[in-house]
Amino acid sequence: MIQTHKIFTIKTASEFESVALEVFRYQYENNSVYKAFCGHLGKSETQVNHLKEIPFLPIEFFKTKKVISSNHLPRCKHHSIKPTGGNENHDIVFTSSGTSGSHLSRHYVLDLQLYEKSYSKTFQYFYGDISEYCVLALLPSYLERKGSSLIYMMNDFISQSKHPQSGFYLHDIKALAEKITELDANGTKILLMGVSFALLDMAEGNKMHLKNTIVMETGGMKGRRKEIIRSALHQELKEGFGVETIHSEYGMTELLTQAYSKGKGIFKTPPWMKIRIRDTEDPLAFQTFEKTGGLNIIDLANINSCAFIATQDLGKAYEDGSFEVLGRFDHSDIRGCNLMAL
Repeated sequence: MIQTHKIFTIKTASEFESVALEVFRYQYENNSVYKAFCGHLGKSETQVNHLKEIPFLPIEFFKTKKVISSNHLPRCKHHSIKPTGGNENHDIVFTSSGTSGSHLSRHYVLDLQLYEKSYSKTFQYFYGDISEYCVLALLPSYLERKGSSLIYMMNDFISQSKHPQSGFYLHDIKALAEKITELDANGTKILLMGVSFALLDMAEGNKMHLKNTIVMETGGMKGRRKEIIRSALHQELKEGFGVETIHSEYGMTELLTQAYSKGKGIFKTPPWMKIRIRDTEDPLAFQTFEKTGGLNIIDLANINSCAFIATQDLGKAYEDGSFEVLGRFDHSDIRGCNLMAL
């Protein structure tokens, strides 16, 4: 049986491929939605022997299906993975944000400890021990709804930080700006995580010159402000907060792992997560490096759901494993929609 530490100790490309194939075999046998999708593509377990052959489940399935890998289904004798949660009695259901009346994505998380382990190890991989930071969360649009995986993560980060000033903030931006300025001047390491529109509101009304603060945006105007390109957003935030770079977090309801950017919108992943770029015209073909296409994500921590997801984000990947997010698909541009017909 593969233990989760095997996922979180991946160091080489060959190790990643080996674990990815094990996860695929487990999920093919124990995730009815994923198996049906693979069957629709004419892909059986025996036909997938390399990383490049693994099918990616369209993320839209999370809106209409219960995407769970459960060992209640017959097990395959050729692999040893089983879900850490042990059954279909999920610990929590994370839901996506969405407009009124729209279908929301639902991620049934069988084992919250696995999510906690993944986001904690990911943050440590890029930024070190969260306990060294004062964690300030400016996430009003997320706090105002239930089921946010980001709120769950940030609440845990705030708890782990153990700093008395760590916490969530809704609308008192001026008080938060004063607090950050004071803490930063005293040499406190600060992580300010915010949704884009709220960070812009704060930057425009409170000019600062921060030296010890990581300003990290999670993207999205959530209908509160006009959408702008990332470079323009970052320029405004850099001027308002007086910092040299703006960091970014890339995560989603359907995943258990995040990617982070330390500037210029170039994201990097931890060793158990990888990006592949699919062709916008042919969802089963892949782009070469530095070519724009749809973002496909492998998140090996997502054992109990689906580790291979085709998102509706557009981006490009680079040879060193980094990637950019360039926007989202216009639904009129999506090809191969018959693949959704399960």
